[in-house]
Amino acid sequence: MMLHPELLRAARAARRPLLGATALLGAVAVTHLAQAVLLALALARTARGDTSGLPALLAGVLAAVAVRAVLSRRQRALAVRAGARVRTGLRDTLLERLGALGPARSADSRAGAVRATLVDGVEGVDAYVSRYLPQLLITCALPPLLLAAVALVEPRALFALAPALLLALLAPRWWDALLARRGQEHWGSYEALAADYLEALQGMPALRAAGAVARTRARLEARSAALHRATVAKLRVSLVDTGITDLAVQGGTVAAALVACASTASGRTAATGTYLLLMLASECFRPVRDLSREWHAGYLGVSAADGIAALRTARPAVRDDGTAPMPARSPEIRFEDVRFTYPGAARPALRGVTFTAAAGRTTAVVGPSGAGKSTLLALLLRQWDPDGGRITLDGTDHGRLALAALRRGIAVVSQETYLFHATVADNLRLARPGATDEELHAAARAAGVHDEILRLPHGYATEVGERGATLSGGQRQRLALARALLADAPVLVLDEATSAVDERREARIGRELLRAARGRTCLVVAHRLASVREADRIVVLDDGRVEATGTHTGLLARSALYARLVAAGHPHEEAA
Repeated sequence: MMLHPELLRAARAARRPLLGATALLGAVAVTHLAQAVLLALALARTARGDTSGLPALLAGVLAAVAVRAVLSRRQRALAVRAGARVRTGLRDTLLERLGALGPARSADSRAGAVRATLVDGVEGVDAYVSRYLPQLLITCALPPLLLAAVALVEPRALFALAPALLLALLAPRWWDALLARRGQEHWGSYEALAADYLEALQGMPALRAAGAVARTRARLEARSAALHRATVAKLRVSLVDTGITDLAVQGGTVAAALVACASTASGRTAATGTYLLLMLASECFRPVRDLSREWHAGYLGVSAADGIAALRTARPAVRDDGTAPMPARSPEIRFEDVRFTYPGAARPALRGVTFTAAAGRTTAVVGPSGAGKSTLLALLLRQWDPDGGRITLDGTDHGRLALAALRRGIAVVSQETYLFHATVADNLRLARPGATDEELHAAARAAGVHDEILRLPHGYATEVGERGATLSGGQRQRLALARALLADAPVLVLDEATSAVDERREARIGRELLRAARGRTCLVVAHRLASVREADRIVVLDDGRVEATGTHTGLLARSALYARLVAAGHPHEEAA
């Protein structure tokens, strides 16, 4: 019967409108039944040559049709409301889960596949809940009642109708396992195609630069062909399913008509009973035919249900059971013997890192590629939890802090910035919607981008395009920097934040940042060592360990690694 626990769980979010829609669908079925009875009576009177009551009977038929039109419209409105509630609630739940899962989930899933689940899969759940489930309940409830009515008119008709109804309802279940397998293959092919298309669109500049557009097109064509084969395979099984149902319905209707004719010929039933038997037989199969139609509407939801369930129940990399608030003032951050190995990695990323970022001061973290700098920041933000040791903010283990409070209290500017298709002002106010224009301008000045914003066609009201497509890389990064400053969080993290800025501008922004970050605890991972020379303290990482700490001058004298990094001009960029 195409019942999936995940979809039934989703339907509970709209229990009341769903029950109302089902009740109205039952009322619509009653109007069909009333129409059938009235027509049977009218035909019987006509067969006897008695036309005295025909106007009233035909008026009753028209009234049944009118009532059904009103009820059908109301039923559809309630069903749409139920589906919309389920769709909205399910998407909110899945988006909240994605936010909780964080980068760990992003590393395991392709964005296009997740998009397919959130958009197309959830739309399929809407059709399943709003159309298939109400019809399923009516199909289970109405035919037995109609069979009882048929038995009162002509008991022998049950021998024709009951087997046909059972065949129409149960025979397709023989194919459920195969159909479920074909549905999963189809959905898997669709997800893969959606993921490849999104990836190709996002990476089109790189594909053009590498001359790989033709190869990508060939791969997409292969994906599309695979989806076509999966669709045809699913359609073949679906046609067999539909064919069995239609055969049972038509066969049962014909058998009922033969029984009615035989009963009339033998004198067992009068004309009224014969016509009533024919009409009731047709109405017995109406819910089955309607269910077969709605089955196709809800099947996409069933195909996507496993993916929805996997996303909804996925466990985040860290537990969010802390209750302590984020310190209101800039906290002291301590890394105490922190050890961490990425899942599946052969070597640890951090091997007992210990250092202190003083409250209200700027601490820089430098080191060669693979030293563990980005891992250190990921642990601070609790994208992962350490395997050993601990991280504290003003003496409180950061695992005891509420996760949302921790992340709101740490403003981050990374090398990979993201701007939304909105105005410059809207992008800047992302973390602090209530910021005034004066605060907005002050943050932009501190990031060295205020004058450039004013030169844009509409200033702060300029639309920046998706992913900031209308801006240069340096402008995007400086806007992200201004956004972090505007958030006014007690902790500021700059992860290669000025990598897209030229050295002359970087020096100026560095000086402005030191002023803007005054009073905040600031952690800086820099691409060029020139940008961290003025830091209050510099921590040198090498192979997951702290190699040395101190000021720029002191480290030049006693850290050979730091001296080599300075001599090389900058440390190599580290992959996160």
